[in-house]
Amino acid sequence: MHAHDHAFTSFNPRIREGLMHLDRRGMMKASMAGLAGLSLPALLAERAHAAQTGRPMGSRKSVILLWMCGGPSHIDTWDPKPDRPFNNRGPFGVIQTAQPGIFICDRLPKQAAMLDKFTVMRSVNAHKSNHEPNMTFQTGHREAAPRRNKHGRMYPAIASFVAKHRGANDPGMPAYVGFQRHPWHLAIGGWLGKQYDPFIANQATKLPVYDNAGKDTGRMSGADLFQFPDGISVGRVKNRQQLVQRFDRLRRDIDQRGSLEAVDTYRAKAVDMLLGRKARDAFDLTLEDQATIKSYGSHLWCQQALLARRLVEAGSSFVTLDLSYHSASGTWDTHGIPGCVYGGITKGLGDLLPLFDHLLTTLVTDLEKRDLLDDTLVIAMGEFGRTPNMGTQGSTDGRNHWPVVMSMCMAGGGLNHNQTLGSTVRDGSHLKDRQILPGDIAATIYRHMEVPLDSQYVDPRGRPRFMLEDGGEPIAELF
Repeated sequence: MHAHDHAFTSFNPRIREGLMHLDRRGMMKASMAGLAGLSLPALLAERAHAAQTGRPMGSRKSVILLWMCGGPSHIDTWDPKPDRPFNNRGPFGVIQTAQPGIFICDRLPKQAAMLDKFTVMRSVNAHKSNHEPNMTFQTGHREAAPRRNKHGRMYPAIASFVAKHRGANDPGMPAYVGFQRHPWHLAIGGWLGKQYDPFIANQATKLPVYDNAGKDTGRMSGADLFQFPDGISVGRVKNRQQLVQRFDRLRRDIDQRGSLEAVDTYRAKAVDMLLGRKARDAFDLTLEDQATIKSYGSHLWCQQALLARRLVEAGSSFVTLDLSYHSASGTWDTHGIPGCVYGGITKGLGDLLPLFDHLLTTLVTDLEKRDLLDDTLVIAMGEFGRTPNMGTQGSTDGRNHWPVVMSMCMAGGGLNHNQTLGSTVRDGSHLKDRQILPGDIAATIYRHMEVPLDSQYVDPRGRPRFMLEDGGEPIAELF
């Protein structure tokens, strides 16, 4: 039994209705819900809002979020402190970047060489942000913290608002796509509704399967999401759709609100996605140029990054990559606790950074080569920074959670880059200048995606809420 709501819940397949063929109609609706119920975000209304308000949606703006699940150390990535004692500065060195006078960790040499295409932010206030679940920065709302707020999971994802107010750039594609290691690693539609939850892409393509420690198991994911059940053919689906349309005509003359017309439109979109090639082709890496596949490499995360590029190129609006092997708090949670799979800075982060460096720079370079970078905003961030001093929780070089401050970076989107915003004090423990809040990041994304910043929605209790309820302004230096 399907125990939770899905994108086709509104079809009410188990509710008897109509003047005749009651059971037949219910069967038809149940069939359509089952066959096309792919839990695709905004599939039923991906551009309805824009059409109703008359907003032009001619651009192909998109976002790729590289979610560094667990909280990357700011000191050991984009805000190094090379003149500090070892216990503070950490085990890595620094490297000069393409931004004059700016140094970053020497484990990120590829990014350093092209940092003129990036904006580094060293003064992000992560106050109240936590992880597992980790919602603050994916929603732009500091109360989206399920560990301390029972409603924290219900604050809609930034990507869900994009799906609602903008939809996909192509009607045959899901708007909000997520490669997910654990459900708690991605923000959802929440109060907006389940139809704006992410389309979970893991089973839509063949990818290597890694264990919690990051070891390739040698197995591949099934890629069976677009496969029909045994005995179901394309012709059979089309026949069922035609039957439903015939039943609907019996009631069309008494449908005063146009609800059946709307259902027909969204049902057609669902069937088009199921039967059409657009989405399936975007997820099929065998259709990619072999030289490009080789440039990304065979690692799971790199393959997902290539798929993210293919998805935005095909028309998805927002793609989130859950960069974690572990299904709990996340691989970037480098406490260094003895026996812990995450490791500390030397072992844990030391292995992650070169991989991340290659993934990030290959993605940005590929987007630029395909003339997609000006439309695609690439964001790399996690939940918070790490403690300025190492050796927490019995480790030799681990760092604990540090929501006081964190670093992140952006590229693309046609924004002004080649800059580093803000700074921290000498040991990296606190903000020094140019505070950036979660709401500012959200507002920046909305501005890029042409979503009105004063947008509102109504929660299930009938209360109007602002999309930027926690405040926030677009980061002025980027525009």
